Amino acid sequence: MTKVLRPIMFVGTGSDVGKSIIVTGMCRIFKKLGYTPAPFKAQNMSLNSYATKDGLEIGRAQAVQAEAAGINCTTEMNPVLLKPSGANKSQVILHGKPIGDQTARSYFLGNNKQHLFTEVQKAFKTLKSKYNPIILEGAGSISELNLKHRDIVNMRMAQVANADVYLIADIDRGGVFASVYGSITLLDNEERKLIKGIIINKFRGDISLFEEGKKMLESLTNVPVLGIVPYAKDIYIEDEDSLGLEKKQTSAKKNAINIAVILLPYISNFTDFNRLEKEDRVHLFYTRNPEDIKLADIIIIPGSKNTIADMQFLRSSKLAKEILIAHEKQKFIVGICGGFQMLGASISDPNHVENEIHEIPGLGIIPAKTILASEKTTEQCNFQFKEYSETCIGYEIHMGITTFKQPQNPLNFINNKPEGYFEKNCWGTYIHGIFDNSLVIDNLLSHFNVSSNPNNLDYTAYKEENYDKLANHLEEHIDIEVILNNMKVTITE
Repeated sequence: MTKVLRPIMFVGTGSDVGKSIIVTGMCRIFKKLGYTPAPFKAQNMSLNSYATKDGLEIGRAQAVQAEAAGINCTTEMNPVLLKPSGANKSQVILHGKPIGDQTARSYFLGNNKQHLFTEVQKAFKTLKSKYNPIILEGAGSISELNLKHRDIVNMRMAQVANADVYLIADIDRGGVFASVYGSITLLDNEERKLIKGIIINKFRGDISLFEEGKKMLESLTNVPVLGIVPYAKDIYIEDEDSLGLEKKQTSAKKNAINIAVILLPYISNFTDFNRLEKEDRVHLFYTRNPEDIKLADIIIIPGSKNTIADMQFLRSSKLAKEILIAHEKQKFIVGICGGFQMLGASISDPNHVENEIHEIPGLGIIPAKTILASEKTTEQCNFQFKEYSETCIGYEIHMGITTFKQPQNPLNFINNKPEGYFEKNCWGTYIHGIFDNSLVIDNLLSHFNVSSNPNNLDYTAYKEENYDKLANHLEEHIDIEVILNNMKVTITE
């Protein structure tokens, strides 16, 4: 016999209230309880994406949630992904493959949402047939009245899934009473019936001081407050999107090996540097100030969703000039994905994949040119780094083919095929997650007089430990028993 649980959904009073983190923790909680949970977010907007095992693309947040659930990520977990690629324009990814670019107006106000909603429902049905329970995540606010009738991710999806819905509010930003009461009041009667509880997130201070506030909220909304979750600084979960960049270091540090990551306007997959941030031998910060480049020992040009536009930004901001000066001074330059393309002599876009510009000069640091292609490469990969025999792991997500004007000096080998480029003080690669491998970091830092010993952080084990810490934190502060009882456990043969 199998216990089948109703789906549950976590929605928000707004963006960045902690929906993704709580879904991640819930995935780990249900895994610990012996179930086979899976995350689901019908539509995500993010420049942090990930490649599935079958070579398709989903939002990075759902890949993290799947990891917490102990399963491989699939496109069914995030059937629609929007990747901002220009002013009010996004690339639309459906079932892991790009189907074209759309303006925000045409996407949110156009007629295609019914087709997408049909596809979203198919993905949910497939996922539900394999996992138990499904833990859904909403997007932004549940009460955007002007967009509500075209919604495919919040209450409309909750109704299709017949999910118990829990509303999350961020008390740290203030206005929690208005945001909770307003969000629930603006729902229609059928939607309101789905709301089974309220979770107050990011609480700072003495929780007992909010006891009266809890009673007031329950009286106002006629919905129980099932949890008041304290702000936890000691739990590390990867940031979902660019809002996480606001919490990053933004300046150099004295008496340290400083790594400057260029904060490109269309930066993507900044999760590439999360492992480096945990490295006590260096200080990593994000910047778009040319003066900061002078203070850096290592400069990283990250991935980009619009490589040509970001290459133009490097020049107009004078960052390109400082990067070239730094290279001449033998400082270390690293390019990842779009950053790798920018290191070359030129980037051309004959099919106008990104914009109307046909070709633009690159930095000219490495002897290569890139042609942007219509077909996207998305795949997980095992690779050998330089001359090392150990197997490293990473993934590729790019729309471009890079060729070399002279024999390539490869940085990596994927299935014995050369990938990337390196010289004495420059690396370039298409592999995301390359710095999640400790030997790559150790090799990079071998060029410096490092006083402290390697910290030998097992990043996979570190993430697993933090998923458990997050689950324990939520179990302590959210009434999981009530949530389970609401899910109406049924028995099937």
